[in-house]
Amino acid sequence: MAFDFITEQLKNQRSLFRYRERVCIKTNNRSSTDNNDTTSEPYIDVAGKQYLNFSSNDYLGLNHHPNINQAMQEGIDKFGLSASSSSLITGFNYAHQALEEVICQWLNKPNCLLFSSGFSANMAAFQALGQDQSTNFFLDKLSHASMLDGAYASKATVKRFAHNDLTHLSQLMKKNTAQNLLIASEGVFSMDGDQAKLLALAQLSKKHNAWLYLDDAHSVGVIGEKGQGSASKIASNITMATFGKAIATSGAFLACDAPLHDYLINFARHYIYSTAISPALAWATKRSIELIQQAQWRRDKISELTHLLTELLDPKINIIASQSAIQSIIVGDEKKTIQISETLKKQGLWLTAIRPPTVAVGSSRLRVTVCANHNHKQINQLASCLNKALD
Repeated sequence: MAFDFITEQLKNQRSLFRYRERVCIKTNNRSSTDNNDTTSEPYIDVAGKQYLNFSSNDYLGLNHHPNINQAMQEGIDKFGLSASSSSLITGFNYAHQALEEVICQWLNKPNCLLFSSGFSANMAAFQALGQDQSTNFFLDKLSHASMLDGAYASKATVKRFAHNDLTHLSQLMKKNTAQNLLIASEGVFSMDGDQAKLLALAQLSKKHNAWLYLDDAHSVGVIGEKGQGSASKIASNITMATFGKAIATSGAFLACDAPLHDYLINFARHYIYSTAISPALAWATKRSIELIQQAQWRRDKISELTHLLTELLDPKINIIASQSAIQSIIVGDEKKTIQISETLKKQGLWLTAIRPPTVAVGSSRLRVTVCANHNHKQINQLASCLNKALD
């Protein structure tokens, strides 16, 4: 029978405790005031039950912010909801241009392109840059799936260096004679929460006349005095970041120099053949970035609460050292990780079990995200429940 492998692979996923299924979330649209500003409350409703959410990437608590919602409505009124075309036909709108200009000023980059998702942006960049067989990509072992897929879908030679191991990267690059070299890493790694060794990466790229590519999806908004992410520390050749996390809208961007900008417009298939993102969404995103630059207290609060959590957790708990909003607690076994996640849900805490292939076999975990809309009482509750569940 055709496609018998579908049933077999699903059966295998269940037996390995790696089966995934969706749950329909009803997000509360309640908000509260903090530091004379508005934050959404960190609760979700699932099947009629309310949970305190520690699995959101709304790091700054900006979802449902009235100013962003208002800008979205203004965008609809001014430009309509749909771009109605790709950017190279008639889809490039004033709202898109205005957003690109704000991003360029924010990150001190000359040019920017908008995409419908981070996955699309990463695929577009790596496929386009890897059209020439004289290109070599060097990717951190824990680089996002979209970076790996884009790299392997290209004609470039792909090499992966051990996570954050600059000695290994240097050894790989010394052996290389290719003309076009690109080092790629995440700024903050999505599953471990640790940061790339940015200064060392920048120095190594300069030494080998290589470009440096940073996926800053989990850095932008959270790191830097104005939330510039990795751009607050170094100048990469290319920065990709998403709008659907700290920025609290949807979509992504690539920021780069003028020649690459023009090259991507002409050769990046994901950009050429996709309808442009909603201009109303672009207008709302512009407003969100303006808020982010002004709201250092949100970043300070994340730091304060993550420090509190690590102080309250039992020292025996295996947590990956991180100064970001992402705190990963390694459990190891898939079945046990699911069981702990379910135990926490019974106590009103939503903490998703992360399992292979998202993470390596034997490193299943609870990925805790601490956001600016959490408070001390909620962090205390989380720590207390984790200490008991992981005892």
